[in-house]
Amino acid sequence: MKKRDFIKSSLLAGIGLASLKNSLGAELKHKPQPNELKHWVWENPNQEEDEKSLTEKYKRFYDAGIRGMFFENDSEKHFRVAKKAGLEAHRWMWTMNRGEKELLAAHPDWYAVNRNGDSCATKPPYVNYYRWLCPSKPEVLAYLEEQVRQILATNYVDGIHLDYIRYCDVILPVNLWENYGIVQQQELPEYDFCYCPTCRSAYLEMHGTDPLDLEYPDQSLSWRQFRYDRISGVVNRLAVVAGEYKKPVTAAVFPTPEVARRMVRQDWTNWNLDGVCPMIYHGFYREQPAWIGAAVAEGVRFLCGRFPLYAGLFLPDFKSDTELTEGIQAALKSGAAGISFFGKVDEKVLAVLYRTSGK
Repeated sequence: MKKRDFIKSSLLAGIGLASLKNSLGAELKHKPQPNELKHWVWENPNQEEDEKSLTEKYKRFYDAGIRGMFFENDSEKHFRVAKKAGLEAHRWMWTMNRGEKELLAAHPDWYAVNRNGDSCATKPPYVNYYRWLCPSKPEVLAYLEEQVRQILATNYVDGIHLDYIRYCDVILPVNLWENYGIVQQQELPEYDFCYCPTCRSAYLEMHGTDPLDLEYPDQSLSWRQFRYDRISGVVNRLAVVAGEYKKPVTAAVFPTPEVARRMVRQDWTNWNLDGVCPMIYHGFYREQPAWIGAAVAEGVRFLCGRFPLYAGLFLPDFKSDTELTEGIQAALKSGAAGISFFGKVDEKVLAVLYRTSGK
């Protein structure tokens, strides 16, 4: 299953939004200048590409202003050729969503449990590859630490990029409701995680109540915060591991701080990162490209300069080069330190990036 096939499968056109000028509010005190921008590309390396074609491709990327790659799988060839072209080569790792057959067979007790008592190990939500680990279990943290160590010990890997670093979507983007035949105007128990014995015991010890005994668990602020903190604890521990190797750690996250907390229990503005890539996929939320600027502005405002924000754009969402130009410009005007692209980065995309970045 390729990256984000789940959410790629049901795209619709965006609907209207107020003008970018009205949605952004006050101008930021400092915006990255063109020579400061740093653009990225998410890519699953094609092992059949030869070194000559890769050299030419990554040179074109560099010339357009791209400075880094997030590679979903290991490929020494791709990493080394990209580095030779002047690009940073980071390994992109699925973090909490881990469905390896060996792991499922050996440790089904490591997986998250929903409010109905169903485990992701035996009854995954939405799609078969949604197999979410429980962030409260020490064994899970130790396992993830070891995964990061193995990646960063490799001398051609420049950093680690964390993806699926969250809980399962308790609320899907509105554009996907019809595709799955559900309406999520409230938190439904089958998508609400994690109520495993470890989480329940830890919350009970802290707050004196079993979360299953809460009358309205979806409205409990302390239960929400408990889960924000569990994911934040995983991220910040993995950041310590990355620091031991003196290599940066970044993360792919949901589009804004508010959306991330509400939909996937992800409090990314309080993580110890070297950069963040919010997936501001406007089509998933039935928004226009101008909304990208509003989303970036919210993230930059909450971060208060702690680390750079690179606006993640989903290329199939854009119906024309004009729309892509609008989306990139909206992100950069609002304070993004660069763009991260998901989709086919072809010559048209590079030309737009070249123009909008002031190259």
